[in-house]
Amino acid sequence: MFYITKCIYLFSSCYFCCVLPVCSLLRGDCNVIKVRLLSVAATAKMADALSKVPDVDIDPEGQFKYILVNIKVKGGTEHKVIVRGTKTAEYHIHIFEKVNPAMEALGLECNCLGGGKIEHNNTEKKLRVFGESTGYGKADHAVTVEKLKSVFKDYEITME
Repeated sequence: MFYITKCIYLFSSCYFCCVLPVCSLLRGDCNVIKVRLLSVAATAKMADALSKVPDVDIDPEGQFKYILVNIKVKGGTEHKVIVRGTKTAEYHIHIFEKVNPAMEALGLECNCLGGGKIEHNNTEKKLRVFGESTGYGKADHAVTVEKLKSVFKDYEITME
């Protein structure tokens, strides 16, 4: 018990030391625990960033290219699929070139799963998903439609 008390005194910033066997405390493993706890906290913060990324971000009107992107926490297993589309992109890669740095800034990794086109008629509340990307291949339009349905609940959404 003396060593545990001494460890808590010496490593006051690591209150988890008290659960270690005395031999671990004498070897100085307390710093290893601190690093692991910081790593878990950082991963949790990145997972929180993942949950804050909107599932869908597309233009409010018109026909445009879109990509389906898998984003995940760097070094982690948590991930989700997002849809991004805009009229300003001449090619699908132009969308990815905007998404990737934004996700990296949040500590997330991106992988483009494919692309296509979306026709968005805001007046009639209709979305049509179709086509494919020459560079990335055809996105799974069924996944895209499900993502769109979660955001555009009162829309008629079709795919070809």
